[in-house]
Amino acid sequence: MKILVDADACPVKNIIVSTAKKYHIPVTMLTDTSHELNDGYSKIITVDKARDSVDFALMKILSQEDIVVTQDFGLAAMVLGKGARALNNNGLIYTDYNMDKLLFERFLGQKVRRSGGRTTNPKKRTREDNEKFAASLLLLISSN
Repeated sequence: MKILVDADACPVKNIIVSTAKKYHIPVTMLTDTSHELNDGYSKIITVDKARDSVDFALMKILSQEDIVVTQDFGLAAMVLGKGARALNNNGLIYTDYNMDKLLFERFLGQKVRRSGGRTTNPKKRTREDNEKFAASLLLLISSN
């Protein structure tokens, strides 16, 4: 098992690394060339800035026993399709049961934005969000 992180806008990298160290789990952070990462523990893979480059690179190295951290519903759907597990930075564990609803909501949001409308901004990150994420990550690690 390894933890793969869609790291471009991931606010929980430090939680991932500290948890992974504790359980001796390798971490791979994937990012595009507009970001620089170095946490001293993770393997860093940097890809070009093309659309979905990180997603494609992550899928190439994904194994069934892996855990993926991503905010991207489309990537999460592909991860589930390969039999791996995924969660977002707020601790939501993606499943076959919630994926259709999430993808439909994403579609509706894109439709509104394309027609000139606005959607709500995400709420500010809280300590509770970090705690929920850490608990969900531990749950996925222990269920392996």
